[in-house]
Amino acid sequence: MNSVLGRRTRILAATTATAGLLLVAGCSSDDDGGKTTTANGVELVKGGQLTTCTHLPYPPFQSEIGGKVEGFDVSLIDLVAKDLGVKQDILDQPFENFKTGASLNSGQCDLAAAGMTITEERKKNVDFSDPYFDATQAVLADKKSGIGSFADLKGKKVGAQAQTTGEEYAKGKGLDPVSFESSDAVLNGLRTGQVDAVVIDYPVVQGWLKDKANADAFTVADNINTGEQYGFSVKKGNTKLVEAINKALTDARADGTYKKLYEKWIGPYDEDAAGASSASPSAAS
Repeated sequence: MNSVLGRRTRILAATTATAGLLLVAGCSSDDDGGKTTTANGVELVKGGQLTTCTHLPYPPFQSEIGGKVEGFDVSLIDLVAKDLGVKQDILDQPFENFKTGASLNSGQCDLAAAGMTITEERKKNVDFSDPYFDATQAVLADKKSGIGSFADLKGKKVGAQAQTTGEEYAKGKGLDPVSFESSDAVLNGLRTGQVDAVVIDYPVVQGWLKDKANADAFTVADNINTGEQYGFSVKKGNTKLVEAINKALTDARADGTYKKLYEKWIGPYDEDAAGASSASPSAAS
């Protein structure tokens, strides 16, 4: 994921059919809408809701669709909110805020769900849930470029999303990628010929290639396993919320809900690529 420091902040409700039916029974809150503690013992920054910070857009994990914020991350956190007896609200912020824990420490949100890789460095600032997704990087290239592998990127114009695994990997291999602010901007740079190829999370590419025009013009030239695993982050020491998130993830895997959501938002379900492991890698993203 990336950082956009000049982005206008806006609050968007992540509404789904199930979230719209949620009740706030079992919670105690202040009359002024201040902090609340759920029946599960989880303290929330705002009464009656689970406030999620994210950075838009990052499909298929979170993006605005028809005026609503939807995606794989959103659907998983809806499960957490349901268990807590509240609804989920989403706050769009620069990604840098989640890496440092600033949004969590200042009480702006309860958790960050932003396709964020678990790293040892970030664990100094925030606590993470169990991994919920294993992500590989893809080299997406114009079919006319002659690029057939990562090795072919040498001497080519390469794009990547700022402050992501793709950008760090490309730089680590001696490339000087053009930095774009968002995944949409990266892919638009490829579409408009600003770059010959991009290095970006494979699930993002999967979603983009669902469009026939994109599939006809561009190809996945290579896949790179960086050992990247995504996790949801919370304020340091917020063990109750971590436990609630992990329980929702475990239950979703056990009853098939995780598989259904994976297939809806990402594609054919591959258990080995679905974050079943609880180990946390040290790759940066």
